[in-house]
Amino acid sequence: MKKHPSFKVGRPLAIAVAVASSLGAASAAHADIVPKQLSGPPSEFATMRAVDPVEATIHSRSALIPVEMVAGKSGANWRGALPVENGRLRFALLGPEDAAWNVVLTGPQGQKLRGADTAKRGKASHFGIEGAQVPARMYEFDDLANGAWSLDLSGSAKSAGRSFLLIEGDAGTELASYATHGRQIVGETLGLTAQLAAINESGKAITGVGAGRIERATLAVTGPDGRMETFVMYDDGKHDDGVAGDGLYGARFTPVRAGDYVAQVTIEGIDKAGNRVLRSAEHLLPFVDRSITLAGERAWASMAKGGGETRLSIDIPVTAAKNAGHYRSYAEVWGRDAVGNDVPVAWVSGMVAPVNGKLGLGFDERWVAKAGAQGPFELRNLRIENPDHFVTVASAKRMALSLPPLRTRAKAAEIVVDELMTMGPRPVGNTVAKATGKRLLLVHGYCSGGVWPAGQFSTASTFLDANQNRTHDQFAQRIKSFGASWNSFGVVAHSQGGAAALHLYTYYWSGLDNATGSRLIQSVGTPYKGTNLAGILATLGNWFGVGCGTNSNLSYNGAASWLAGIPNASRAKVNYYTTSFKTTNWWTNDYCQFATDLVLSDPEDGTTEKVNGQLPGAVNRGHAT
Repeated sequence: MKKHPSFKVGRPLAIAVAVASSLGAASAAHADIVPKQLSGPPSEFATMRAVDPVEATIHSRSALIPVEMVAGKSGANWRGALPVENGRLRFALLGPEDAAWNVVLTGPQGQKLRGADTAKRGKASHFGIEGAQVPARMYEFDDLANGAWSLDLSGSAKSAGRSFLLIEGDAGTELASYATHGRQIVGETLGLTAQLAAINESGKAITGVGAGRIERATLAVTGPDGRMETFVMYDDGKHDDGVAGDGLYGARFTPVRAGDYVAQVTIEGIDKAGNRVLRSAEHLLPFVDRSITLAGERAWASMAKGGGETRLSIDIPVTAAKNAGHYRSYAEVWGRDAVGNDVPVAWVSGMVAPVNGKLGLGFDERWVAKAGAQGPFELRNLRIENPDHFVTVASAKRMALSLPPLRTRAKAAEIVVDELMTMGPRPVGNTVAKATGKRLLLVHGYCSGGVWPAGQFSTASTFLDANQNRTHDQFAQRIKSFGASWNSFGVVAHSQGGAAALHLYTYYWSGLDNATGSRLIQSVGTPYKGTNLAGILATLGNWFGVGCGTNSNLSYNGAASWLAGIPNASRAKVNYYTTSFKTTNWWTNDYCQFATDLVLSDPEDGTTEKVNGQLPGAVNRGHAT
């Protein structure tokens, strides 16, 4: 296991992690996966609605450039240009560990920093997340003249082939890039954008032509089969790029098969101070097949089997592919008041599988009584999503909804929102062997070889799915299965494990629901809002086969789409810590992955930036170095 920068293995955590009390009082945990039937108040509509892609904009101050070392009689060589914007140059060479590069820098006036001068400025590092890493050699230079410097690389013949150069630019000028929509369906054309972003003299954020001038913008798309297409990006008002001449560039591509696509946006230009800039942004975009479609314009609700007399099943007509599996579904229920005005009732959601031409969402009619609503009713903002990537595969702005006569006689003020209303009926009976006892589960993250030693905690067991790449949904179900041996459990998790534990508590019944105490789920360094490393690692993985493979849930866009279905009640069960390594200087820093500092904004811990480790609605337990 690699050391987390906030603590050392073998001694107690530097941050106070309290053990959750897992005293079970309800039924034993089931080995089978039982989805919850989620609902919540209209006040959460804004939180639960599909994310605007602009909210998942990648802001990049760096550029990832491919390096093709060409073999010759005396070895392998490459030459490229590096802009120096603020008298400082930091870059990393990513490639074979035994590449033994010789680095020569030549300045705009012909001044040279030769191999002997640069070698002592290089330091071995790694770039990546846990087991998904590539070797890196990091270089930093100060007091350089601004302008275009050239970089000459040379090495032995075995250095020939593809490597990468990761260069950091000035943080005052960023490339801002986002997808034009979230319909990542095979055959659906998607646009990517690029514009410069900066801060003006008044401290106000500016974008487009006010932040500088893009001279050249390209979009390189690598499909799941490894084939790459390159597109010129335009600022002509015809490529999803806003108004012609506004500094926003765009290009489009159309995926032809399902899988992960890596779209790299690269720009060259001039910042508002006249310095040359080079930037790139790497988008990890999963595309899925349209495996389900809506089969009608009206949904209907009927009495549900089990769960009590207030329970309904809202059935949505669909046509689904054979063995389509389950989907994350969401809709808002609306009604009318006595004079015909719109009345929001509740949202309804859950992981559901199509059965006999319908998706059934569990719903409690007390939400209708609490809202004081009457017919006609309708569903709004209905979306049915792939459960692994949270890509909408079927949707409707509005759909008529037929409800049976209400059986609830309680007045609105008398209705207290309870677990049955928000999560549906708990599973009961029918278990072969009832689980017993309580436990604290220690859960690792993406592509990790382990987590904290169980001996540091009381009544703890280590969940281990070593060096694997799982989506949040797959990860959550594995935690559930592991924890099924105990009646109740709490979770202390690192990195993606925190998001997976939250996903489990939100969507599936487990021993988490039998636990008591104020710290049900605790997480350290979880990228709840994503990490910029996800797209860059996907780009590197196309050439190096990095680690465990791509994971779109960890990207900015993927994390935002996932969070758009996590209600406040679930978030409130999470106690989270953000972490970072000490920012002295990278020459003396013992942190082994300081190359990631080129693409992450301080404070950060090598994977997760403090700003993107936040989980709105949860309990922030603080930041530790």
